Amino acid sequence: MSRTTKIRRAALLAVVAGVITFGASATPHTGAAASSRPSWCGPKAITLALADGFGDNNWRLLTRGEAYNEALQCPSVKKYLYQDGHGNLQESISQIRSLAAEGTNAMVVFPDAGEAVLPAITAAYHAGSVVVPYRVFSGGKAGVNYNDYISTDFTSAGVLWAKFMVKALHGHGNIANLGGPPANSQSLAEYQGMQSVFKNYPGIHFVGQTPYNVTNWDPAKTEQVVAALLAKYPKIDGFTTDFGAALADSFGAFQQARRSIPAVATEDSNQLSCTWKQLHTSDPQFQLFTVDSQTWMVRTAIDFAVAAASGGTAPKSPVVPQYGFENQLTGSPHPPLCAPNLPPTTLLSTHLSAAQARAALNGKFPTQLFAQATDPHGILAGLH
Repeated sequence: MSRTTKIRRAALLAVVAGVITFGASATPHTGAAASSRPSWCGPKAITLALADGFGDNNWRLLTRGEAYNEALQCPSVKKYLYQDGHGNLQESISQIRSLAAEGTNAMVVFPDAGEAVLPAITAAYHAGSVVVPYRVFSGGKAGVNYNDYISTDFTSAGVLWAKFMVKALHGHGNIANLGGPPANSQSLAEYQGMQSVFKNYPGIHFVGQTPYNVTNWDPAKTEQVVAALLAKYPKIDGFTTDFGAALADSFGAFQQARRSIPAVATEDSNQLSCTWKQLHTSDPQFQLFTVDSQTWMVRTAIDFAVAAASGGTAPKSPVVPQYGFENQLTGSPHPPLCAPNLPPTTLLSTHLSAAQARAALNGKFPTQLFAQATDPHGILAGLH
């Protein structure tokens, strides 16, 4: 899996659908000559699309950057399209069906609504498009409803969060768990992973809704949910969430409630870690653990989709592993990091370069910049 990038809605992915044509002669795939093309990039010219069920947060912007950069590594990708469903199920379904009707050779789908999107995915697959859903399970089976499903073991992320919370809270406390849309496979699996650990610690309890308090991965809704939880429960010792950046945006709710920020286990966020560095000395209850946000997971989905459509060789496994990223208690593999020279919305586990991450978060999509390969550790240089 190579390392590089993507965008925002309305920038240079312009026109309504967000279409970029990669010219046949003066192609922007610099450095991607036939002799050096990745193994997943076959010889057949194709159109590739990324269909996002919801594209309106920083995780999705960086993911769009990662996907675009990966597509640029294959000179057989002659046109690239991006669609944003804006969290609207019917819009997402319509976009997937339209992509298939237009003859899109390969599409990667983030099915935010889960199984509700499966009929559209299945129809696109049977219409002849290569379809690769990733990250959130849409139901169905590979070879029947789509080509491949690119997964990760969210259960193991929940296990990592729970083990940290057990240590941070000494086996006793109330935890509020925040998740994405209702019934999404990611948040459910993370909750199951936590429960597999907490069942041995009867002093730890979840408060609020279970398996999780629904936020739709929307920062504004997350702040509303956090404020409501603080108003209802006078004692919350920890927050777990699969969107650390949205929780960081909600820290004003703690100030308004005159409450300290408790222990947090989540996915990494520059804003979250920088806030921790500012507050942890005066607010020792604020302890932090993160897993890798996996904005680069979309690269594996791109590789599988392009390989199937262009005649390349797919990667060996459709399963992307989970990694711990920051751990205040052990410092391994990193203590909480902070890059004040980068936007607060940056996720430092990205495989984009610093320049590419800035461009993606600002909605700018210069082909020359995103065609460059990146060092996955570039953003972390000098932070230790």
